Amino acid sequence: MPRTVVFDIGNVLVDWNPRFLYRTIFADEAEMEWFLGHVCTPAWNLEQDRGRTFKDAVALLIAQYPHYEPAIRAFDERWTETISGPIAGSVALLESLRQQGVPDYAITNFSHEKFGIAKERFPFLAEFRGTIVSGEEKLLKPDPEIYRLLFDRYGLNPSECVFIDDSAANVEGARTVGMHALHFTGPERLAADLREFGFPI
Repeated sequence: MPRTVVFDIGNVLVDWNPRFLYRTIFADEAEMEWFLGHVCTPAWNLEQDRGRTFKDAVALLIAQYPHYEPAIRAFDERWTETISGPIAGSVALLESLRQQGVPDYAITNFSHEKFGIAKERFPFLAEFRGTIVSGEEKLLKPDPEIYRLLFDRYGLNPSECVFIDDSAANVEGARTVGMHALHFTGPERLAADLREFGFPI
């Protein structure tokens, strides 16, 4: 049975969606969706999670879509508005685990430039026993190496860890390297799943 919990962060502990920002920029929902599907796309943003700087990322898109320059710059300059806040039920579970002395870690696909900002806004993100940030390591989930980096850096046994992520692909990646893993769909289900593993929730 696992005794250590490893969290993803985005859409497990904090509610992230670029639409929180772009609904304040675009009056037309359809144009916003086109912009997020063709300009500031998930694939473009993932490269920041891989380690590319926002300066380089923004310049690349402005060269291609100069008429969208203010909206492109907003992804960087108003990035904090892409997070609506913490997912309260998940944070309550995290705090309960900490109060019970359960070791907690994190593996997150996150820009190295923005993660420090997130920790300042949400202090609970700074209190993990260890955190692997993709943008710092130039590795992305579900690459097996990002999970192995956690084990090697912090001396963890994968079979003693349960990993929590909202991405089914990342959950499967964790299982591939020998971790227990839970697909996050909401705090209530997560609490039930953790109890099944014997955690004191």
